[in-house]
Amino acid sequence: MQCLTIIRMNASDDRAAARLAWTRATLGDPDATLEPASADASFRSYWRTRHGGRSWIVMDSPPAQEDPRPWLAIGARLAAAGLHVPAVRAQDLAQGFLLIEDLGSRLYLSVLDEANADALYGDAMDALLVMQTRVDCAGLPPFDRELLVRGLEVMPEWFLGRHLGHAPDCGERDVLEAAFDVIVRNALEQPRRFVHRDYHSRNLLVVEENNPGIIDFQGALAGPVTYDLASLLRDAYVVWPRARVEGWVESHRLRLRDAGVVGAEVGRERFLRWFDLTGLHRHVRVLGQFYRLWYRDGKPGYLKDVPAVYRYAVEVARGYPELAGLAELLERHAQGRDLTRVAA
Repeated sequence: MQCLTIIRMNASDDRAAARLAWTRATLGDPDATLEPASADASFRSYWRTRHGGRSWIVMDSPPAQEDPRPWLAIGARLAAAGLHVPAVRAQDLAQGFLLIEDLGSRLYLSVLDEANADALYGDAMDALLVMQTRVDCAGLPPFDRELLVRGLEVMPEWFLGRHLGHAPDCGERDVLEAAFDVIVRNALEQPRRFVHRDYHSRNLLVVEENNPGIIDFQGALAGPVTYDLASLLRDAYVVWPRARVEGWVESHRLRLRDAGVVGAEVGRERFLRWFDLTGLHRHVRVLGQFYRLWYRDGKPGYLKDVPAVYRYAVEVARGYPELAGLAELLERHAQGRDLTRVAA
């Protein structure tokens, strides 16, 4: 074990040295330094450097784990539609280093409040409408049945099984499969559009021009029209009253209708069901994924957000008779447990 730790440390040190050397060579500045800017749930990391009176971000995307080419390709599509994504100054695909525009550090998550929510979400939904009407999703992987089901199955494995120590019996498996079928059919009946896939307050930045700045888009798919809207308004990190959320949802439906993305036959109730159950798909998946990030990857930072995700899942499932069994199953096994603490 000690030898393995030393090997990992050496690999990390080598990567850091390569990253700094590339930055200095690219900027032509032998004194350039790097400081952590942010990291995400993948192997990708971001580093801030300053040169020539401005700040830049070095994106470190190890090709063996996180090929940077999808990020570049999707970013080009979004930029071509007029959306604000980080401009690329330099790139080294062999090493997995990119020098990109620094959009700052004012994440939506850090600034959203009662007073500015309408304005900030208004900008985000404007950008979302552009994605859904002007960004071509041709050639993107489909958010198909297989991928939808695979996402849902993360929850029984990592939340029920690994964290709560419960293996669903045959009757509970039937409940899960019936609920998952309802959720998947709901997603598949919706119009297909460009889907960012993680369009929420940790991936949107407040910027002065062409707000918001959009990041972490490399996993984009062609999928359900309400997916990004649910990611945004049923964010795992920010919770708003249901009535306010439904108002934002309805305003977006009307704009999609006017743009011809959804037909006039898709009324308020049908669209809200699409939204609710698509959000439920995301929350069921995330409920498993957050624990997988801890138990498999050693990343505990998301555990504090599990209670909000769990409440979303239970409350939405309770609201639809065909999903009541899913809500009851989750409550039966999670009741009385501190979901923010890992199992011994």
